[in-house]
Amino acid sequence: MSICLSSLILLPIWISMAQIQQGGPDEKEKTTALKDLLSRIDLDELMKKDEPPLDFPDTLEGFEYAFNEKGQLRHIKTGEPFVFNYREDLHRWNQKRYEALGEIITKYVYELLEKDCNLKKISIPVDATESEPKSFIFMSEDALTNPQKLMVLIHGSGVVRAGQWARRLIINEDLDSGTQIPFIKRAMDEGYGVIVLNPNENYIEVEKPKIHLQSSSDSSDEPAEKRERKDKVSKETKKRRDFYEKYRNPQREKEMMQLYIRENGSPEEHAIYVWDHFIAQSAAENVFFVAHSYGGLAFVELMIQREADVKSKVTAVALTDSVHNVWHQEAGKTIREWMRENCCNWVSSSEPLDTSVESMLPDCPRVSAVSNLALRHDMENSEPILLPFPSSKI
Repeated sequence: MSICLSSLILLPIWISMAQIQQGGPDEKEKTTALKDLLSRIDLDELMKKDEPPLDFPDTLEGFEYAFNEKGQLRHIKTGEPFVFNYREDLHRWNQKRYEALGEIITKYVYELLEKDCNLKKISIPVDATESEPKSFIFMSEDALTNPQKLMVLIHGSGVVRAGQWARRLIINEDLDSGTQIPFIKRAMDEGYGVIVLNPNENYIEVEKPKIHLQSSSDSSDEPAEKRERKDKVSKETKKRRDFYEKYRNPQREKEMMQLYIRENGSPEEHAIYVWDHFIAQSAAENVFFVAHSYGGLAFVELMIQREADVKSKVTAVALTDSVHNVWHQEAGKTIREWMRENCCNWVSSSEPLDTSVESMLPDCPRVSAVSNLALRHDMENSEPILLPFPSSKI
């Protein structure tokens, strides 16, 4: 329907152009003007007029979805998996709906971390004032006091937050596939303290304050008649602009601004902050990291900034599809040597699990994590391996 509407709006212009192009020089000037008009029309914005309101539920129940006993997201009435294309030909609206559901799932995972995993939510910065932006991490009760082992989990970039590996897997597969919960529970069962980082929570969003322009009537130097005429023109201009904006973008979302969280304005900053204020202060003799995708880059940056401290506390690092680059990040020779001995990067591959995979970089070994289907089959038929390091490292 959206495409039909935009076509009907543009059809008269196209017809006019076809007629004009048959004329002389004057008509060609009109053609140029019409082409300029067409270039200014934003079809994406035009199609928004047929969208339903961007007003979505704020609970899973409102979406009529729930997680079943297998941790799968299913429709309450039909039992069917989540459907992205809820409304045909409305991709933007469907995407906004998906994002709204994703925000609810993020809060749901936070609740699971506290209720099912018995983790504590810790606000950061630790010395934050009441009014400044804050983030948080999650820790087990013994994270700082466990004298033997501490597990640190870092997810990748994007929309995921603490406790998640991939939102898409949570929605389309199940909680075990897309969250860090199986890692957390297994680690705690085996006597590890646990810290879950939240590296993508770098700022809060607030609505941009509206700028009120000073009225021209305040200019006392101008004659009253001239001020009145200017005010009238200004009001008419504003009225036309508001009408155009309403027509062009009837669902214009609020203009937001970002307020960054002190010392946690990026994943790299966040990793260093949590290291300095929590991990480095922990009693654990052996610290283990599991870092996915951009989390691997954040760990390498942490090592560059805190090399001696990391070497003294960290025993082993499991990376999964890490996007770190020791050349671009300018990791020194001693760091690369340490990574070769203490890190391993499990990457997507069609090779059997743990098969060596060639790497162009002189850092840690890369081995196959197999494809998703093969991995799922392997996990169904054997005990999942939380820490795939040599026993000497554990």
